[in-house]
Amino acid sequence: MLDGTHTMIPALRPSGDLSILAGTRGRPMPPYLIQVVDTPDKLSSYHALRHREFVERQGLFDRTDRDDTDDDPRAVVLAAVTGDGTLIGGVRVAPCTATDIGWWSGSRLVVADPAHAAGIGAALVRAACAYVESVGVVRFDATVQDRYAGMFRTLGWEDRAAGPTLAGRAHREMRWPIGHIQQTADSTKAILADVLAPLGRQPGGLGPSGFRGDDGVPVPESDVIAACDAILPAMVDRDPEWAGWCSVLVNLNDLTAMGAAPLGLLDAVAAPTRSHLTRIMRGVASAAQAWRAPVLGGHTQLGVHASLSVTALGRTARPVPAGGGRVGDTVSLIADLGGGWRPGYHGRQWDSSSARSADELADMAGLIRRLQPAAAKDVSMAGVAGTLGMLAEASGTGAELDVAAIPRPTDASMGNWLTCFPGYAMLVADRHAHDTVAGPTVGASCGRLTGDPGVRLRWPDGEVTVAVASTVTGLGAA
Repeated sequence: MLDGTHTMIPALRPSGDLSILAGTRGRPMPPYLIQVVDTPDKLSSYHALRHREFVERQGLFDRTDRDDTDDDPRAVVLAAVTGDGTLIGGVRVAPCTATDIGWWSGSRLVVADPAHAAGIGAALVRAACAYVESVGVVRFDATVQDRYAGMFRTLGWEDRAAGPTLAGRAHREMRWPIGHIQQTADSTKAILADVLAPLGRQPGGLGPSGFRGDDGVPVPESDVIAACDAILPAMVDRDPEWAGWCSVLVNLNDLTAMGAAPLGLLDAVAAPTRSHLTRIMRGVASAAQAWRAPVLGGHTQLGVHASLSVTALGRTARPVPAGGGRVGDTVSLIADLGGGWRPGYHGRQWDSSSARSADELADMAGLIRRLQPAAAKDVSMAGVAGTLGMLAEASGTGAELDVAAIPRPTDASMGNWLTCFPGYAMLVADRHAHDTVAGPTVGASCGRLTGDPGVRLRWPDGEVTVAVASTVTGLGAA
């Protein structure tokens, strides 16, 4: 429980002023910093502070307030510490499940001097929220005493329901709204409907019926699939070889999601210097060779700002749409969990492909073509949750993910995995699960398409939270 032991006081008064709330002369608290407790003595001070407050003063517990969370090595204590090292408050945060799936709770919020601790409790709560978001938590709950629920609501917490009563003190169930998934979807895809509207008014614009807004587009009157992606200029500037590699990776992933076999690539490359251009092309050439997809031609320019885009051409007589799902379909995630975070892009780009052999890459490139699901979509910069929202939108449905069933690398937090570019990951919707796949990938059925727009997360306790409130792109059903 987050049992805060003070009310918020707007500002510290000079020591000679009378405290209106306390009826006594106020004692301003010394300056303090909130830090992660990493020494045994500070942890002991925090436990002692808790014991005095929750056992001796409030009587919430008979002999001790220690519990299993204190023995969990994943638990983190944040403490308010003065300049001389005195601990004057603390709060505990920890995962709620044996396997960390991004669901954490806060508890044992305590301050040393409730009558004169203006703002310390609130500062600890804010620090706890910031900390859990920084480590990729998706859901953050707390059980707080009724008398402190107002403070939490003021800080932006959602009041969920009545909680337990302990030692005669009623509690409330509270939740901190973490909007990282929604923000990722909004920042990457929300503008598409508006800015692409002029293209859609043209006959045949934005692709044929059933493939609107898809990863690739069937070229009319042919079995050719075309896909095109550009790389962020900042990435081309900062990491040209990796940008070149990714320009091939993202395009061939798009062909994969459509069930198309690659024919070749076209590139458009610009750079300020010859050496920079050479590094970009080195990355493009390495990836093209690894995927056995030759660069057939393109455009090259020197002496201008760096930029890079690639078009991929593939072939299939049976393209798989993103919008082929229907309500009740099982959602499966098929992903390559090998590799690790790309240096310099921790939490944003997972690199599994650069260590794979050409045979392994070819096997993964043919996966959707072999499975032929009803719908498929390559996980893009919108992340797993945002991309599922796009698949659902194209299918005219919503979606729900079972958080505990989502396959992910052990080194990736759930929050990061749901919002990052995962290297190779395909979301498929079909009448049945696709949880047995060959090659270096793993597959798991982890959700379903629903009748309500948006994407929701289902947790092991039965709670359902909103990840994406509505449609992602605004383009509507394909």
